[in-house]
Amino acid sequence: MNVTQLFDLSLSGRRDKTALEFGAESWTFGQLDEQANQMAYALIRRGLTAGDRLAVYLENSPSFIQLYLACLRLGVIFVPVNILYREREITHILSDAEPKALVASGNVPGDFPFWEVDDLVAEANEQTSLPLLDNPTTGDSPAALVYTSGTTGASKGAILTHNNFIANAVNLVACWQITEADRFWLPLPLFHVHGLGNGIHCWLLSGCRMRLLERFNYQTAANDLIQFKPTLFFGVPTIYIRLLDWPDEMAHALRSTMRLFVSGSAPLPAQVMEAFDTKFGHVILERYGMTETLMNISNPYIGERRPGTIGFPLPGISARILDPEGQEVAVDVEGEVHIKGPNVCAGYWKRDEATKQAFTADGYFKTGDMGVVSADGYVTLRGRKSDLIISGGFNIYPREIEEFLLEQPDVSEAAVVGVPHARRGEVPVAYIVPNGTFDAESLSARCQAGLASFKLPKAFVAVDSLPRTALGKVQKHLLPQPESIG
Repeated sequence: MNVTQLFDLSLSGRRDKTALEFGAESWTFGQLDEQANQMAYALIRRGLTAGDRLAVYLENSPSFIQLYLACLRLGVIFVPVNILYREREITHILSDAEPKALVASGNVPGDFPFWEVDDLVAEANEQTSLPLLDNPTTGDSPAALVYTSGTTGASKGAILTHNNFIANAVNLVACWQITEADRFWLPLPLFHVHGLGNGIHCWLLSGCRMRLLERFNYQTAANDLIQFKPTLFFGVPTIYIRLLDWPDEMAHALRSTMRLFVSGSAPLPAQVMEAFDTKFGHVILERYGMTETLMNISNPYIGERRPGTIGFPLPGISARILDPEGQEVAVDVEGEVHIKGPNVCAGYWKRDEATKQAFTADGYFKTGDMGVVSADGYVTLRGRKSDLIISGGFNIYPREIEEFLLEQPDVSEAAVVGVPHARRGEVPVAYIVPNGTFDAESLSARCQAGLASFKLPKAFVAVDSLPRTALGKVQKHLLPQPESIG
């Protein structure tokens, strides 16, 4: 089976049901099916064939979905490009993926040649009553080439197959009990696997009604949410933090219609989860995934959604936590999370050595995330392996310090990194987005009272904001690095 056949459950089986809202317009599943077929013929006329790559640099829109569905039908490998990227990042992706063409709207940083999306859509819409195309793909065929966020080093293209997307969608729809009765509000960017791999695939498999936003806008989100009356919402921690600023009456209006809030793409602070439950009357379901693996681990839909944890491995997915010697760790002992299952990518595009290094001899993917497992099976992440600070022989995981700092009333956001130190090798330094007045000495005193001495930040740097990816991950390599300390 390929993804197109999976989507036929809705595109063909629910043809007359309203499928999509965007702005003031709406489309049925049948209309989306016809538009995807028209777009596939337009791409054929422009010379695309199975195995070609098509790069797309677009905001969220029905045209984005139309292009994705067309590529799936043709066996063309879809390459979404982050719209926040600039010339340097775009140059890297285009030179690496070598797409047949780039689809965009308006100007592209770097003045790359591209097909204007409005012209392509108009060309597609000129064709009517076209026969369905024979789909050349199988479950093992590449469906998309999605580049990692590049928070460290150059981004790599993860080869996501039809089977990867199918396994992911079937798991989420089943485990989160998504049905055609749901009303799904999606503000996440489709160039990311959270919006594309989770959002679009769960929508089209379940046959629910989706309202797609061009982007999340805090100023207009309240009225849009209340008018749409969603039951299902996928978000990132930064969105949930903003929603906590809503007046209580708006929170009450939303809580009465909602069934499930899901958070991912970055760690959800436990205090945000607890505050959200108090205000909205819902416990956010936190899950864990990666560009290379889609979704791996999830808190349960029915059962305890434990703050600070990511839950249990999803069906069909094996997870283990190993120490540096490759041995499985005991309960509550930290190690690197390894994943194996039908959700894991086929490797990195044109990076045989990187692919080899990413997998163990027995086929597990090395996530680079450090974690522990409790006696009752809940997995908790401790931060990235590459974020590990080794100070005077002690291992320090920045997330532990960050969580402590976020508990302080004068701290709105926090990021901790290691900087060179003459005697200890590295020491932690904390970057703080203050919440009102900020006293570094007072904060340091509280850290001394609450953290082991070797974990104490040796400096506190106040910043206006933390550099983040579009999905909310802090890009620590973009923080202003202080001089060597000590």
